[in-house]
Amino acid sequence: MRNLFKYADITATNLLKALLNMSLDNEYISILTSNSFDKKQPLPLNYINYDIIAGVGAIDVLKSNAKSFESLKNHHNIKKDWLFGYLSYDLKNEVENLKSQNHDAFGVNNLLFFQPKYVLLLKDNQLEIQTFESKVDCNKFVTAFSFQKLEGEAPTVNFNQRDTKESYIEKIENIKSHIQKGDIYEMNYCQEFYAEQTKLNPELVFADINREMSTPFSAFLKLEKQYVLSGSPERFIKKSGEQIISQPIKGTRKRGGSTTEDLKLIEDLLKSEKDISENIMIIDLVRNDLSITASKASVKVNELCKIYTFEKVHQMISTISSKISEDIHFADVLSTTFPMGSMTGAPKLKSMELIEKFETFKRGIFSGAVGYITPEGDFDFSVVIRTILYNLANEYLSIGVGGAITIKSDSLEEYEECLIKAKPLFEALNFNIDD
Repeated sequence: MRNLFKYADITATNLLKALLNMSLDNEYISILTSNSFDKKQPLPLNYINYDIIAGVGAIDVLKSNAKSFESLKNHHNIKKDWLFGYLSYDLKNEVENLKSQNHDAFGVNNLLFFQPKYVLLLKDNQLEIQTFESKVDCNKFVTAFSFQKLEGEAPTVNFNQRDTKESYIEKIENIKSHIQKGDIYEMNYCQEFYAEQTKLNPELVFADINREMSTPFSAFLKLEKQYVLSGSPERFIKKSGEQIISQPIKGTRKRGGSTTEDLKLIEDLLKSEKDISENIMIIDLVRNDLSITASKASVKVNELCKIYTFEKVHQMISTISSKISEDIHFADVLSTTFPMGSMTGAPKLKSMELIEKFETFKRGIFSGAVGYITPEGDFDFSVVIRTILYNLANEYLSIGVGGAITIKSDSLEEYEECLIKAKPLFEALNFNIDD
């Protein structure tokens, strides 16, 4: 049983600085920050739990590449403690009879979670720390917080593309031919921007992208030599007791230069038949996934195609919920909904098969999920998009970006939407793409 200690007057800004400074001396750390998004606009269903939730240091680590959800279930049943980590997109190869043979520069596990030495929960400037250590040791831990700003220059990175603009457009047309044949209705196609032999200060870069993007599911993970620097706006799935919610995003517009332009862009997104059809197709897929573990007649669409405004983009988000009975294990909820429909397509299995055919990189953590699991088996996971992945061991840097392809997709517009999504990450790395 963890001890619980509380500390007053800790701001989110200062705690984030302290945690990023702490990262320099810890092999394992997970920082999940909401950027107080729920205070900026009304959100449904207790959208945000904490201003910041973090796990620091590792007591134990679970890594798995086979029967991973079963391993997670058994591990949590034994530990009954907090876990922080990721679900790789390539867990699909365990859920379905699939395989991945595309270029893999990271070699990550299908699943990785660590049991933290310290759990930090910040809400409204009140910090709660859960640890197995004494109050004296916890006080020493807090006293050692460094609120100094991270020093260093933003790097200049020259990215390569797995797809040229021309090859991307050609692939989209080929994907649309599969839609015309009736193989699929929609598919999420992604491309990779990458750089090799790149030296990076991950903590400094994350501080920059978090400040500029200010999304509700921003995440910094350091897992030995692997870094996840995420400005994700999208929740994958959340469990609170018997309630499950999923909030897929489909539909993106850039921010305007004025309030008037913003309103026009929002109106355009609200009336876009293509974006609405994308969103509704994924809603149907999520409803189907949730129904596997849901109590009878409990699956509901709480919000349909609602527009939310972020620092850099407008997004169309829907909220779907269900209720589960007490005998459903949390790992079964994850295994029956993963991978998320917003990053695969419909039908899910055929879409994943075609993703492997057309994409040229192994997604790994990208388009998977990062988050936490509580001792009680509640959880919250975001979708790994708008994210920089960095492997310190081989100095490899990757940005994956994509979008949903439907029969109404315009290939050039899809390419340009990818650049809109990736632009804040490119800016943090001083990269200008010649589009």
